[in-house]
Amino acid sequence: MSLASHLLELRRRLFISAAAIVVGAVLGWLLSEWVWDALREPVTHIAEAQARDAQITYPTITGAFDLRLQIAFTLGIVLASPVWLYQIFAFLVPGLTLRERRFTFGFLFTAVPLFFAGCAAGWYVLPHVVEVMTGFVPQQDVSYLDAKIYFDFVLKLVLAIGVAFVLPVFIVLLNFAGVISAASILRSWRIAILVIVLFTAIATPSADVISMFLLAIPMVLLYFTAWFIAFVHDRRVAKRNLEEFGASV
Repeated sequence: MSLASHLLELRRRLFISAAAIVVGAVLGWLLSEWVWDALREPVTHIAEAQARDAQITYPTITGAFDLRLQIAFTLGIVLASPVWLYQIFAFLVPGLTLRERRFTFGFLFTAVPLFFAGCAAGWYVLPHVVEVMTGFVPQQDVSYLDAKIYFDFVLKLVLAIGVAFVLPVFIVLLNFAGVISAASILRSWRIAILVIVLFTAIATPSADVISMFLLAIPMVLLYFTAWFIAFVHDRRVAKRNLEEFGASV
C-alpha cells in the first residue's frame, strides 16, 4: 500500500473507533447515574458506619453536569475498548504473517478480559481504601469530598490496577518476540514480587494491608503464569530448532 492508502486506512480506523466511543458514551450517559450511585456508596457507608458527616460536594454550578459527562465519556471508552483495540490490531495486521496474527489475536483476547478483571479488583478494594483514608479525619470534623477529585481518584485507582493486570501479557509477548527468555523471567521473580508489592502499596494508599495483598496475590500468580507460558514456548522453540538444525538456538 502507498503512503496515501495507509493514511486513508488510518483515517477509516480512527473514524470507526471514534464512532464506537460516541455510541459507548451515549450508553454511558444512560448508566452514569447508576455508576455514580455505586461510586458514592463508600462515602455513604462512612457516614452510616462511623457516625461521621461525610458528603460529596460540587463547588461549581456546572460541576454535576461536567462530572456526569466525564463518567459517560469514561464508560464510552471502556465499553468501546474491544472495538478500538481491534481497529488498532486490524491496522497492523497486513504487516504480520499468519502465525503472528494468530498469536496477536490470542494476546488481544487475553488482554481485554485481564484488563476488566483488574478494574474489577480495583473496584473491590475501593471501599476499603476510602474508609481507611477518611478514617484519619478527626471525629469532630466533617469530610467534604470534591466530586471531581473523588472521581479522578477512583478512576486512577481502577485503571492503574487494570493496566497492571495486562502487563503479564506483554511479558509473554516479549518472550514470543525473542526479546526475553523464560529463564530470565524466572530469575527476576524476587524483583518482580518486590515491584508488585510496592505498586499495590502505592495503588492502595492506605494502612489496610488486606487490600494490598488482595491485589498483590493475583498479580504474582499472573507473573508466574506468564513465566510458565514462556517456558512452554521456549521448549517448543528449542525442540523445533533441534529438529530443523540439529541444535538448539
